[in-house]
Amino acid sequence: MASKALTTGSHSRNGYRFSVFDDSDEENGDCNIQQQRKHNDRAFSLAGSASKDFEEQKPFNYNEEKGKGNQEKRSLMSNDIGEDEFLLAESRQPLCRKVPIASSLINPYRIVIVMRLVVLVFFFHFRITTPVHDAFALWIISVICEIWLSLSWVVDQFPKWFPMTRETYLERLSMRFEREGEPNLLAAVDVFVTTADPLKEPPIITANTVLSILSVDYPVDKVSCYVSDDSASMLLFDTLSQTSQFARIWIPFCKKYNIEPRAPESYFSQKVDYLKDKVHPTFVKDRRAMKREYEEFKVRINVLVAESQKKPEEGWVLQDGTPWPGNNTDNHPGMIQVCLGSAGAVDIEGKSLPRLVYVSREKCSGYQHHNKAGAMNSLLRVSAVLSNAPFVLNLDCDQYINNSKAIREAMCFLMDPLLGKKTAYVQFPRRFDGIDDSDRYANHNSVFYDINMKCLDGIQGPVYVGTGCVFNRQALYGYKPPTEKRQKTGFSCCCCCSDDSRSELDFEEIDDVFEDSDEQEKSSFMSLKVFEKKFGESPVFIASALMEDGGLPKGTNTQILVKEAIHVISIGYEEKTEWGKEIGWLYGSTTEDILTGFNMHCRGWKSVYCMPERAAFKGSAPINLSDRLHQVLKWASGSTEIFFSGYCPLWYGYSGKLKWLQRLAYTNHVVYPFSSIPLLVYCMIPAICLLTGKFILPTLTSLASIWLMALFISIILTCVLELRWSKVNIQDWWRNEQFWVIGGVSAHLFAVFQGLLKVAGLDTNFTVRTKSADNAAFGQLHVFKWTTLLIPPTSIVILNMVGIVAGVSEAINSGYNSWGLLFGKVFFSFWVIVHLYPFLKGLMGRQNRTPIIVVLWATLLALIFSMIWVRIDVFLPKKTGPVLSQCGIEC
Repeated sequence: MASKALTTGSHSRNGYRFSVFDDSDEENGDCNIQQQRKHNDRAFSLAGSASKDFEEQKPFNYNEEKGKGNQEKRSLMSNDIGEDEFLLAESRQPLCRKVPIASSLINPYRIVIVMRLVVLVFFFHFRITTPVHDAFALWIISVICEIWLSLSWVVDQFPKWFPMTRETYLERLSMRFEREGEPNLLAAVDVFVTTADPLKEPPIITANTVLSILSVDYPVDKVSCYVSDDSASMLLFDTLSQTSQFARIWIPFCKKYNIEPRAPESYFSQKVDYLKDKVHPTFVKDRRAMKREYEEFKVRINVLVAESQKKPEEGWVLQDGTPWPGNNTDNHPGMIQVCLGSAGAVDIEGKSLPRLVYVSREKCSGYQHHNKAGAMNSLLRVSAVLSNAPFVLNLDCDQYINNSKAIREAMCFLMDPLLGKKTAYVQFPRRFDGIDDSDRYANHNSVFYDINMKCLDGIQGPVYVGTGCVFNRQALYGYKPPTEKRQKTGFSCCCCCSDDSRSELDFEEIDDVFEDSDEQEKSSFMSLKVFEKKFGESPVFIASALMEDGGLPKGTNTQILVKEAIHVISIGYEEKTEWGKEIGWLYGSTTEDILTGFNMHCRGWKSVYCMPERAAFKGSAPINLSDRLHQVLKWASGSTEIFFSGYCPLWYGYSGKLKWLQRLAYTNHVVYPFSSIPLLVYCMIPAICLLTGKFILPTLTSLASIWLMALFISIILTCVLELRWSKVNIQDWWRNEQFWVIGGVSAHLFAVFQGLLKVAGLDTNFTVRTKSADNAAFGQLHVFKWTTLLIPPTSIVILNMVGIVAGVSEAINSGYNSWGLLFGKVFFSFWVIVHLYPFLKGLMGRQNRTPIIVVLWATLLALIFSMIWVRIDVFLPKKTGPVLSQCGIEC
């Protein structure tokens, strides 16, 4: 299957075994690694001088409108200031600015939050002081559930006190770092793409993601794409080989006509007028030719997929007869292949191409590989050895770049002289393709991305969501953010020692790598042995980690870089180091994203939320009910794992610089699954009240009615005002509320029990979600997959339906006086059913095709609950009714 022959060799050093893969072609034989950061020092010195000049000017007003800025520009030009002076003055301005929410929108929202908190206090005073004696058990359970849910609301609301948005200035970025006639000074970026199973993650999806990265609007010598293959699949290896060939024609086409988006599948499937704004006479002809090329490319990928399902008994073999090292996915050596970026790799126009590297870390049975977090840490080390860009973009294999200027948007924050040095990462919102118009299962998650994340940006920064995030590499290495006291020649690592405990680094073992290292630079480093305990035994990697602005050290011997890259992804490299504990992506949770971002914020780093007008990244979402619930289960399970770990925000990081509102937000992220227990109980109480004839509320007095009415009004006002300042539409908000209940009584509940099982020593495994490459007519929307996650919400729906029938029957038999109390009981049951309505639609499948297992389960539960009601309510004599006795003959 392989399109190119590969050769292997083994090397040993310090007890490690290396498996090296070099391309047999002349263009990759050398593995010449270009110096991407040779002008980097000049870039940051320019940023520093710009910052100094800016501080000497009048302070910049971050709240001024764009119109005022345009008026100033016109004023400058009208005063006959030369173009060079104007461009210089413009380049000294900040690259981004904060845009706080208008006071007229946010202040009423804050006032209502406080009012609702006051109303809650009086409401609970009424609930606690007026018990329901004839239903005491139901009353006390309901009060406990209400208190828990109210506290979870408080924890969720208070971090929303300072919402804000941000603007970027891409023109200023170009003026400052891309001056005509001078070297391009934009920082280099390494892009990480992770895959785990090519059968569940179709190769054509990964290929589209890679193509969107390679064609991004950024200097080609500043972009390196690393694809991690955790399954050691020859299918993915061949797919990347085909992708690198197609990229030679796709990249020039995108840049010539400024195509958006630059993932071909998404671009060619757009139902828009592609001729709009395209006035180039050859565009139509070139587009048709490119579409034919892409269709042929898809056919070649489909052929590879078909061949991969017929694996020979002896395993896959390369073209030169060498066995594929990844035939055993659980035991295989590390593999690295430079697909693009070596000498001679050019497009059809003779221009250079970005680097594309295939990486598969070494696997061995019996070792803990830490899933995605372990793969990300392997990519972090490989990229440090081969390119060492100062910034890292993390993408899932199904998350393509939708906005070709996305990296530039991030650079406006990370290279800003005022903000960049203290920013750990820039997080973009997740946007999705292929979702039904009604968004039945709240896949867009608009409330989280358009409300919660904006609010966190006003505190210490948004949480890391696992993809669509550009990192400062130094933050991933466990460094603290630089302070004013830190000298440029004395950069230190917080996880190794303090600023004052520096010792001289011994370079005797790495003189062959650093041929021209200066003695003054050597004296500023710490002991090599100290770093080996933290970063592992790789002098090349350690040297790259000490370079604050990235790039490869001067005099680096590039011939040993691939060998060293193989070394840093070997099985035992992370043993007795800080990888996964304080360095890189942290281990211990399936949601390594939340844990990693939390650790950075505890060190004092800030993060930034960037929402460009055109979505930066788009991906696929689980479109059917079962897959969506399993995705929510994964997130909730990760949160419970963090709660039971040493990194729980309730007790970790108090010696750091984590703000208390940020801690409250992280606490909400790890505690929210536990709300499933009171939510489940509260969804069952209305039906129990209908079946037993009891109620959790006593007879309401006038004052109690006022507090209850005030509570409902405050809830409505909070929602309305939140939607008003966030611009989220009512449908997205309502879908979020519905799925909060659906996920709460299913996935969140299971996550709590899984967390408890893990504490008891019984681990649970996460399975990769199947990603569909076909979005036509939402074919996956009605697919039904039975899972135990469906049992609790199904039972709740049936229980409430039976309860409503029982309550109405009882009211008919008892007379019109009982209808008022029945209304209150039915209202709460109706509330439960309405929130579970999307779940019911997913449970029914297609019209007239309700799954048999659902029919059987519903029938069984209906019979059980009906018999319980009959036993309780009909055949038992009434205490208040007449005493019946059998009459005799003489009656």
